[in-house]
Amino acid sequence: MTVRRTTTALVLVSALATGACAGVGSKGNDSGGSSGGAAEGKPSGSLNIMGFGGEDEVAQARITAFQQAYPQVKVTHNKGDFDAQQFLTALSSGNPPDLVYMDRNLIGTYAAKGVVEPLTDCVKQQSIDTSQYRPAAMRSVTYKNTVYGIPEFYIVQVNLVDAKSLQQAGVDPSAIQTKDWGALEKTATQLYKHSGNKIQRVGYDPKLPDSFPLWALINGAQLVKEDGSPNLDDPKAVEALDYGVKLVKDQGGWTSFKAFRDSFDIFGDTNPLTKGTITAFPMENWYVNVLRDSIPAGLKLAATQITDRSGNPVSTLGGSTWAIPKGAKNPTAACAWMKTMTSTETWMKAADARIAKVQKDKSFFTGLFTANTKADEQIRAKYLKAAPDPGFDQAIKEFYATLDKASALNPSPAGAEIDAAWKSAVARALGGQPAQQALGQAQKEAQAAFDKASRG
Repeated sequence: MTVRRTTTALVLVSALATGACAGVGSKGNDSGGSSGGAAEGKPSGSLNIMGFGGEDEVAQARITAFQQAYPQVKVTHNKGDFDAQQFLTALSSGNPPDLVYMDRNLIGTYAAKGVVEPLTDCVKQQSIDTSQYRPAAMRSVTYKNTVYGIPEFYIVQVNLVDAKSLQQAGVDPSAIQTKDWGALEKTATQLYKHSGNKIQRVGYDPKLPDSFPLWALINGAQLVKEDGSPNLDDPKAVEALDYGVKLVKDQGGWTSFKAFRDSFDIFGDTNPLTKGTITAFPMENWYVNVLRDSIPAGLKLAATQITDRSGNPVSTLGGSTWAIPKGAKNPTAACAWMKTMTSTETWMKAADARIAKVQKDKSFFTGLFTANTKADEQIRAKYLKAAPDPGFDQAIKEFYATLDKASALNPSPAGAEIDAAWKSAVARALGGQPAQQALGQAQKEAQAAFDKASRG
């Protein structure tokens, strides 16, 4: 997932420029009305969706719910993930999809470019209760006090731990923590195993570059300020990058570390926590559902919350959103889809489908994490039982305890460019450039992009 997001963000920078040259991306909404002015009436016709694979039981149950509610709407969607170049090309050619499914971090950039519609009319005409969604998720899809997206899943992080390797090394699980950086570095090097230059086990993976915003957050820095401007050279962000790079250096250095990590089969039974090739790392909630299948292969899971340096739980926040592109031909059906797919009633049907799958597989439920607070509470109350594996039970509880502690990057008209700038900076720092210099350069690049986007 993170790899796809990285690729998307990098592609987006050039794609937006291409779109602007082609006449797409002019600031503001010139399609008439505050949300296209066409979200009213009875949904009908064709609904063409971009970026939504919709292949698992959770997606299929919700698609069915929409089709049962609106049988007169013909839904088509591609099987791939969101592709920025494909999206902007469709806009430039005057043939946009009716609905697009994308990372919430992209909404600020697209809203500023005027390529997605404000949803003021949609929310009003479909009576969408935006208070049902978690505030942090709504913050991600709100730009200049206007809602541009309807949030869907809710992705947070905790430390996932290979308890078997930890026990063999005589290390207590409480040592996997992010409050005391000196102690964590000592733990990481204690757990690190190698033979000559060949890494055999990573003690603690800080998951750079993708988790750099998390480490900045742990150290008290937000990479994007409240007004959407970049904050990449904040001294606390520089300190966080310095620390993350040092953790990597302590465990073989970036070249060997990356090569070793790239060899992992993250989705199979030979995943690093099961195989014992990594002892702990920050990881998202969806991964517990993947790891469950590795219990027969010997996985012993543990988990600890990620905290800031004062001991308060923190997490970055990710997830997807629905949005209506500029020039979409069927905003009425698109709006009905967004409401249906994210309603409490529909999420309960999705949970029913997940439970049926779990029972068929003779497994257990690991939770369903949505941006809908009411849905999460009802699903948890109805379906979540103590997991038969104590390590998984603990991990699931840690993820639920983190939901309301998570925060997303602030939306920005230059969100994609800021994203690309800090990722390049982290790559340079891992390659040997001082963190201060790398993030200083990134700040200049991101600030220039922000200033340009703000001017329109």
